[in-house]
Amino acid sequence: MFTGIVEEIGVISSIVRKGVSCRFVISLKKQFKDILKGESIAVNGVCLTVVEIGRNGFAADISEETLKTSTLSRFKIGQKVNLERALALNSRLGGHMMTGHIDGVSEIVDKIARGNGYELFFKVPAKLNKHIVPKGSVALDGISLTVANIFKEGFSVMIIPHTAQYTTLSQNQIGDKVNLEVDILSKYIEGLLKGENESPTEKMFIDSGFLPIGIVDN
Repeated sequence: MFTGIVEEIGVISSIVRKGVSCRFVISLKKQFKDILKGESIAVNGVCLTVVEIGRNGFAADISEETLKTSTLSRFKIGQKVNLERALALNSRLGGHMMTGHIDGVSEIVDKIARGNGYELFFKVPAKLNKHIVPKGSVALDGISLTVANIFKEGFSVMIIPHTAQYTTLSQNQIGDKVNLEVDILSKYIEGLLKGENESPTEKMFIDSGFLPIGIVDN
């Protein structure tokens, strides 16, 4: 799990293609402390597994599915990326709960100056629009942000100077694509309302008598 609070901006220093998958080597200005093989790091919001550790960074393998469903297939050598290590249980939850599993790709359609910051407007795949609500949380390229306004085909967020300085958002332009993860709570609620795919947790509560059978009205 992640929170959407970017810890560092890394740089893609190498891309090795392996058939339909590939390996990224990501360089860091200051190596993460206690980084271990096998741990999870969110790269522009995508949960990746550390497979190698070097003096100035780490390597991660990217599957065909991840390349298809995220912006990672567009990465180039020299590109800056947002990095966040997995949430520790003794850490503050500064953003919101994120899985690192991308729901879709969103496009920047406008950018308007607002005081000392600016408002970014995003077009969203139609199937995801229902998961976005005013003042709700979204993750864009791994950054936890609050929805400012809703419009027919998408939404906007306000970017303050701190966010622009310490993430990759300042380098994005109109037409650029970003990884989008909607609030996980909205997806659970949708599943419950549809009565689809009874979860192991829900089954446990039903079997234990804490929830009545058929609590969800289809």
